Parts: sequence; structure tokens; C-alpha cells
Amino acid sequence: MEAEAALPEGLLGRGIRERLGRQPVAVLVLVASDVALALLMWSAAIALRYLWLGSLPLMGLTLSGVAANTVVWVLLRAGRGLYPGYGLDQVQELKRQTYATLSAFAIHLCGAFVLQLGDSISRLVFVSGFAGLLVAAPFGRHFAKWALMRAGLWGRPVLVVGASGDGERLIGDLRREWGMGFRPVAVFDDDFVPEGGAVEGVPYGGGLREARALAQERKVGTLVVAMDHSRQERAVEIMREASSVFRHVIFIPQLNAVTNSATEARYLSGTLGLEVKHNLLDPWAVRAKRALDLLLAAALTVVLSPLILLIALLIKLDSPGPVIYGHVRLGAGNTSFRCWKFRTMYEDADRLLHEHLLKNEHLRIEWELNQKLRNDPRVTRIGRFLRKTSLDELPQIWNVIKGEMSLVGPRPIVDSEVVRYGETYDLYRRVKPGISGLWQVSGRNDTSYSERVGLDVHYIMNWSVWLDLIILARTVRCVLLRKGAY
Repeated sequence: MEAEAALPEGLLGRGIRERLGRQPVAVLVLVASDVALALLMWSAAIALRYLWLGSLPLMGLTLSGVAANTVVWVLLRAGRGLYPGYGLDQVQELKRQTYATLSAFAIHLCGAFVLQLGDSISRLVFVSGFAGLLVAAPFGRHFAKWALMRAGLWGRPVLVVGASGDGERLIGDLRREWGMGFRPVAVFDDDFVPEGGAVEGVPYGGGLREARALAQERKVGTLVVAMDHSRQERAVEIMREASSVFRHVIFIPQLNAVTNSATEARYLSGTLGLEVKHNLLDPWAVRAKRALDLLLAAALTVVLSPLILLIALLIKLDSPGPVIYGHVRLGAGNTSFRCWKFRTMYEDADRLLHEHLLKNEHLRIEWELNQKLRNDPRVTRIGRFLRKTSLDELPQIWNVIKGEMSLVGPRPIVDSEVVRYGETYDLYRRVKPGISGLWQVSGRNDTSYSERVGLDVHYIMNWSVWLDLIILARTVRCVLLRKGAY
């Protein structure tokens, strides 16, 4: 069969990965990495107690507690579906990891109370150990998944029906979001043959008949049906036909009106509906976001004070002018505020830009499209470094403390940009702009303006504390790697 020959051997090949299967190997690696991380956190907690109090706890009882807590923690993570956890997005995964760790801590407290061990165990060891797990576990899991992916052992192979439009977009999304573990290995379509015999690098395998044959021979249990609006009736038929062969059939409906929305399936007297949620209209959610902003902004101010002073000194030595400048931006409720940044440009920046654009037509077009230049003549030497690392935005922590901005939110814009948001500006003005956001961690300046607007809308419609935490973690990664900024 041609479809079989076209499939990458690394994905559905023979050898150890076919004999053992991907899932058992992935589960073993994830469990082993979690156990190793737990032991590391408990060891660090014991060392912390020794440094703090100058003595070690009762080691026999402590080691028994460490072993018991580690087993309970791993079992709770298994119960939350984290081994291997294919199909979970980043928000779902973080929630499940957090709930598992907090549940393990609650079980530890109950066990200590019932067994009357309060005076025998070190509270410092177990509180700091669980706190370490709460913070470190998501990073440990991400690293383990990355290692599995690099070894070709991460992911469940899936077949996709739909080689154009929605199917093509879905394949691109799944390949970019490799952490979900849905790996498209072949695409099928009875009505459309893609140019070059592949879609987004995934080989075309023929029609639905070939998909069923391949699934039965290679034991592929997941099919995703993603077809355009004009073929929705056929898509429903395919979903019914495929249910006799595939254990998991995922149907992607055409719901353009709620594409960017946070939705949840609801059964109303047997009728399936989709509930569209607007979390940022919930006053309790707004209070939770504000509390997170204040807590983290205060901590960042204390931790980063030496760095802020050093940057101020370097700016002063590099070029004449103020250290910090404020630019008027639009905030929540269509109000204006002064958004603070470290100065990264020369004082006569506008004149330099005007002269530069007059001399270079292609740069003028770049400026009109994105309101940014990759090689901006206005930027100082230290300014290039600050922009590349986004350290020029550190003064905006003060905007966060004042309540004008949030740590995470849509991009701050000026009056002239409102027209580019169109009807979606009504959504934008409901929330505070952020120091970081989805667009900053999704390519930042490498994304087009329309893509940035779409990412802002997606963030507003899908906000949660979990999403903010994920964006903050990804922001650190982008800053360290200096990806997508200029």
C-alpha cells in the first residue's frame, strides 16, 4: 500500500518502539523523572532544614515519610491522567499537576494528624518539599517530554481526515504544539489530493478506505476528522463509519463564531450545547488576577532592584537623556495612562526615523505594516540589548502595582492602533494591558500585526490564572533565549 510506504519509519516503524509501544516507554520515563524530582526536592528540603536549624530531622521517620509521600504523589498524578497525558493542553496539564500536588499535601497532613506524628516529623522539611514540587514539577515534566520527543518516543500517532482548509490548519497546530502528544502521521481525503503528496510535512495516504486499512494493520487508534464547512455532512458520515475501527474519533465541528472562545460542552436534557465562558467578566476572577499581580510584582521589585539600578547606570553612561520615559497608552475602560520603560532610543529619535524612512522605501513599508523596524536607527547600543531581552519593560512593574497594567494581558496600544483592532476593540478595552502576553511568547516581533490582534483576542476570551502562569513561565524562556525580539 502506498500510504504505508510514505509513512515515516521513525513514527510507526518496527524495532523496540513497535514491540513495546510508545505509551509504556513514555509512562516509565515520566514516572521515573517524577520520582527522581521528588527525591531531589525532599533532599533539598532536608538540606534546607540543616542550614536553617543546624540539625537533621529523625531520619528513619523522615525517610519513611518521603517514600510514602512520593508514592502517593505519583499515584495521584496517575489518577489525574498525567501518565502519559496525551491530548492535554498546557492549561489542563498545569491544573492537574497542581491539584495532584495539593492533594498529596492534604493527605500528608491528614495522615500526620491521624497517626499523631505532629511532634515527630519535620514540618519544615515537608512544607518546603511540597512547595518545591509545586513549582518544579511542571518544569520537570516539560523537560521529560522534551527528552522523549527528541528520542522519538513521545506522542500518540493519529490519522487526520481532511487535507485542505481546517485539516491543514489542524495539522500545523498539532505539529507546533508537540507537548500535547498528538502526532499526525498521515492525512487522508477522498475529495482532495494535496500538492506534493503531503500537508505540512505529513504524507497523504489516500482516502478513508486506506485510513481504515492502515489503522487495522498498524494499530493506530485515533482519528481526527477536520473538514471544511461545505463537507460537514460528509464529515459526520465519516465519523460514524470510523467508530467501528478507531477507538478514539475526534470530530472538529465548524463553529467559526466561537473559535477564540473558552467553551465547555453542556448537555441540556439530552441536547449537546457549547457554553461560551468570559472569565474576565467574573468579579472573583478579576480579584484573583489582581492579587496575583500584586504578589508577583512586589516580589519582582525586591529581587530585581539591583538589576534595575545597574541598567539605569548603563543607560546614563551610554547616551545623554533621561533613564526612564513614559508613553501614553490605552488602558482598561478606554482610559489613558503613561506606560513606563527604560529609554532605549536617542533623544532625537523622531528625526532619525524620519530621515531613515525617506532614504529607504522598503523600510518605510516595513514600518507602515508593523510599526517596528528590525534595524531601528533610533536605538542606542544598550537599548538594543534591553529590547532583545525585554529588560526595557521592567519599569512597567510600577504600572502593575498602580493597577494600570497587569503582568499578563494584551499588548498596550496607542490611539492610532484602535482602528486595526476593528470590532474586537470592544473586547480589548475590557481588560488591562500586560507587560507580557500571548503574542510576546508566540514569536513576539516575528508575528504579523493581525496575528498579534488574534492572539490578544484569544487571551481575553480564554483567560485563567493557569494561562497567566504558563505565559509568565514562557516569558522567562523567551527572555533567556532572546527569541523573536528586535
